[in-house]
Amino acid sequence: MRNDVVIAGFGGQGVLLAGNLLSYAAIEEGKNVSYFPAYGVEKRGGSATCTVVIADGAVGSPVVGHPSVLVTLNQASLERFGARVQKGGICIYNSSLVDVSALGRDDITLVPVAMNEIALELGDSRMVNMVAVGAYVALTGVVEIATLASALKEALPERNHRFIPANVKAIEAGVEQVAAKKS
Repeated sequence: MRNDVVIAGFGGQGVLLAGNLLSYAAIEEGKNVSYFPAYGVEKRGGSATCTVVIADGAVGSPVVGHPSVLVTLNQASLERFGARVQKGGICIYNSSLVDVSALGRDDITLVPVAMNEIALELGDSRMVNMVAVGAYVALTGVVEIATLASALKEALPERNHRFIPANVKAIEAGVEQVAAKKS
């Protein structure tokens, strides 16, 4: 088993935390992981991306030129990475902010998730990243949802552990969105 994902958005959307969380969850399940964050020099608003490769066997380079899954949280990220998704791959996109009509790809599966609206319904616009992670895990099954919840203790600094229940609700909301689309 080998899964790779590029998560992309702008600074402040929690892209790096999302990738970090996936990595900790995979490690907790005994899988091998490569986590490769990249971000602009701006504190907020610049580009932020991370690549996560999760495998049962050895993981080679952390660089993935053509990811099997792209999770895009904003329009600029879709424009930058959308063409790179491998044929037969998946693009999970934040339908609150992203318009895929100009992408011009009919060889990948497009999965809209209204991440911003869901996060706002949960009472915290900062939960967009957790909704995205829930959707990704629901589609791929790369790790267990319960493991994600447990891994939040590692991914979040201790001062933010009080937000773990809210993060779990956001992850579950992302899972529910994908489950509703499958049925």
